[in-house]
Amino acid sequence: MTWCYDSVYLGFPLADPIVGLVITIAILGIVWESGKTIFTRLIDGVDPAITDEIRHATDHVRGVKAITDVKVRWLGHRLHAEINMMVDSDLSVEKGHAIAKEYRHELLHHLKYLSDATIHVDPATESGADYHEVSKHSYEGLPPHSH
Repeated sequence: MTWCYDSVYLGFPLADPIVGLVITIAILGIVWESGKTIFTRLIDGVDPAITDEIRHATDHVRGVKAITDVKVRWLGHRLHAEINMMVDSDLSVEKGHAIAKEYRHELLHHLKYLSDATIHVDPATESGADYHEVSKHSYEGLPPHSH
């Protein structure tokens, strides 16, 4: 005798439909969560905790004054980060590069899902988006524009 007939025999004729409904709700919940994750990745969405982890990694690297910009995106099943890092203005290019290299090394070791990081080093006196903007200009007969 099957479970279905047993539940009807024992006086619970709605047991099977109720169990089926509970299983259906559980499956829909799993599909909903998976769908949200997949859709977020499709539009290059990244969990804000990841950018927080990237910023936190500076606590383990000497010479980093601040992280002024972090852009993270999915490339397949791995993440790629583009980071602007501020260092002391009086450092040599070689020393700034060494700090960026150490920071990248720290990121790749501690964030296993990160496949690569491109790090731009700014001196403290010229750090941030305002210093990277190219003011309005004309170029080869094009209308005036900025970058």
